[in-house]
Amino acid sequence: MGNLLIPLTSLFSGAALLVLGTGLLFSAIGAQADSANFPVLVTGLIMSAYFAGFIFGTYACPVIIRRVGHIRAFAAMASIASTLPILHALWLDPWFWGVLRFVTGVCLVGLLLVVESWLNVVAQSHQRGQVWAAYMAVGGIAMALGQWLILLGDRFGFMPFALVSILFSFALLPITLTPVDEPEPTVAPKLSLIELFATSPIGVLAAIASGLLSGAFFSLGHVFAQRAGFSEAGVATFMAATILGGAAFQWPVGHLSDRYDRRWVLLWVCLSGAAVAAGGYALAMGSEMALIGLGVVYGGLTFTVYGLCVAHVNDLIDRERVLEVTGGLLLLHGIGATVGPTLAGAMMELINPASLLLYFVGVLILLAASCWHYIRARPLNRGEPGHKADYVVMGSGTQAVLQLDPRSLEAVPPSEDYASTTETNDTASNPRP
Repeated sequence: MGNLLIPLTSLFSGAALLVLGTGLLFSAIGAQADSANFPVLVTGLIMSAYFAGFIFGTYACPVIIRRVGHIRAFAAMASIASTLPILHALWLDPWFWGVLRFVTGVCLVGLLLVVESWLNVVAQSHQRGQVWAAYMAVGGIAMALGQWLILLGDRFGFMPFALVSILFSFALLPITLTPVDEPEPTVAPKLSLIELFATSPIGVLAAIASGLLSGAFFSLGHVFAQRAGFSEAGVATFMAATILGGAAFQWPVGHLSDRYDRRWVLLWVCLSGAAVAAGGYALAMGSEMALIGLGVVYGGLTFTVYGLCVAHVNDLIDRERVLEVTGGLLLLHGIGATVGPTLAGAMMELINPASLLLYFVGVLILLAASCWHYIRARPLNRGEPGHKADYVVMGSGTQAVLQLDPRSLEAVPPSEDYASTTETNDTASNPRP
């Protein structure tokens, strides 16, 4: 990968700055909404607007990119995205913030779409698994580091929003100056969700559940920790440690699922995650360090749910359908992430802030019960022996990055950019929202 060093460095650094700013913005909005005494339900609705914008942007942004080109589209959306955090600081109003979060989601998915499209141009077929792994790792580390940036300056003032604006602005430099030629616009693969459910009901339900879990965590985890009495450093560490725990557990859980029936692995991951979340609820007002430790285990378990569901569905389909099926699961994940913060916020408002953990328990138990039902109802619902797809860590990026998935190499049309069909199964983690 030596000849890819310069172009990959520019693309990865741009993506890292975007994700770093996104992680900080989630924390800043959570902290300031809580400080302004917004009802938790209102905070959840504000956060849901971001994921709604993310879904809308997957359809709107490709049209913009095709019309003006990748670099101009990136520059325009980065300019808007860097302005929006400052507007948060100028007017503290939940409705206004909800609109800003929606537009931010649209801009961020457009920016990531540009970066991930370029990665598809840079990476030849025999390098795609390595590029995918590096991209997932960069995103995961950047999201975790973004949680600690809230400690710089006054987290309840102008500083966090200004820093997000700076990060988004600096992301312009490596992308607009990249030596890589502009790629062709990516056409998102389409699939009937009814057909997808008929293929794998467990996969569909797990994709939605993973969105319900991750959307609520990234949106309201900061509010939970703050109201549980964590110190400023403790809040940031709890969030970052949970994200990094998701990275640490990917390999052992993925290895188990490659050896055994993924549905049973998913079932036990859900039950174990529910037990950890229930234990966290019992300790909610107890030891800060104990909750951070449980956060590592919880993140390690639940951030594997999406990867398990994608791998399970890939066991059941032909290789040429990998892109369309994974695209459908990504859409379902986004829908879950849109609804999750509102549902969790309602629970936290009706019961107490610690009930975020009860929300996690409920989602995981329902998914475990669904797995148990469909395992019994469809005992043969799995790939033929010896033909299981490899487990690959999945991030919640855009449709463009799906072409880097090593499982989809046979589905990528040959071109001068795809010189080889050699597969590589290197993976890394990215629980990016």
